[in-house]
Amino acid sequence: MTENVTHDLKVDHTRDERARQNFVSGMRNYVLNGLAAHLRTVYDNKVEPAFVKANKRKPKDGPEVHKAMKDETLFKYYSNLRCNTQEAVWRSVIPGVEREIEDLNRRAQVLSQSTENAQGTLTVDPKFDVPRYVSELDVHLMPGNYHEERVAGDISQGAIYENGLSVFAMGLLGSRMDDITQSVSTYFQMRNPDFKPTRILDMGCTAGHSTLPWKDRYPEAEVIGIDVGAPMVRYAHARAQSYGVTAHFAQKDAEHAGFEDESFDIIYSCMFLHEVPGKNIRNILKEAHRMLKPGGVMIHYELPPNNIMTPYDGFYLDWDAYYNKEPFYKPFRDMDPSDECARAGFDKKDFFYYIAPSLNFYGTDALKKAADEDKAQSDSNVGRFGDGVKWFTFGCWKH
Repeated sequence: MTENVTHDLKVDHTRDERARQNFVSGMRNYVLNGLAAHLRTVYDNKVEPAFVKANKRKPKDGPEVHKAMKDETLFKYYSNLRCNTQEAVWRSVIPGVEREIEDLNRRAQVLSQSTENAQGTLTVDPKFDVPRYVSELDVHLMPGNYHEERVAGDISQGAIYENGLSVFAMGLLGSRMDDITQSVSTYFQMRNPDFKPTRILDMGCTAGHSTLPWKDRYPEAEVIGIDVGAPMVRYAHARAQSYGVTAHFAQKDAEHAGFEDESFDIIYSCMFLHEVPGKNIRNILKEAHRMLKPGGVMIHYELPPNNIMTPYDGFYLDWDAYYNKEPFYKPFRDMDPSDECARAGFDKKDFFYYIAPSLNFYGTDALKKAADEDKAQSDSNVGRFGDGVKWFTFGCWKH
């Protein structure tokens, strides 16, 4: 089930490993689609009516729904199965990565040093201090998180992450697992056809799935991805080189990235901010404001905030905060993005958000229709990983 890893760092998983990956992906599909739908039925037909009877009103927010749901047998079963399948994602790919890690590291080094297909650069800081909110967690229950290194020049965490993502995504993210940024960037370009950026920064780039699509949209632009994990930027750079895409990667902290003032036209992140504590998010937004050129734009694909969601949908999305080693997930979703942009120095009137239908699921025509209408209507598919997913994006122009 790692067929979406199509470049020169592909792991040769055994037949048994592939069978296990297919099973895990299928089980996740069942949990996030069929079982999740049944969970909603139990809420609608049993839990909410009981809450209304006892309180003379409906639940006002996600935490009230969570409190009402968590003693339900089905919710316990759902949560247990979802946690187990999440852990099984990583268990299904780690043996192959461990078996081939010496060869993977060698291949990555060769790709990074070659200029035959692409001329991207890689910068790793041997004295880099990984932030504690990364070093003390295994986010997504992934052993080693984004940063752990076992040998010099290690890319194993990048390989585990991308192979695991292929199992995790159930095909929803497309052939290169970059559907989120392909969808978000295409929508943005459709809405802003005259905008011609020359320099683009992707913060928290991990394996580069969120970085390379910007090169598809704007081939003449310089595209840079940064991440705190050295294995991630090593892997991302080698992956880009293998695909023949010139992009630059560096180990940097987005709170103090160190680039010049007013030096980027687009500053972007994808599924990054919700893994960061609130005070650090505010520093990151301020740093983005500092680095943006006048007339530039900050764009973040993220989870939709709770203030645009129904109580049940808020409860459903916030599951990860309690059970998936993502402690900053709900606090982020409780923030108001427009207020946070204003706090960082942006003008509130320049704030925007949009909801981009998945290119991989809906197709180009649906995305163009959404861009033309620009209504940003929220529904239960927004940010919810499953069939029919749509991607919530917010940002601000700098003037």
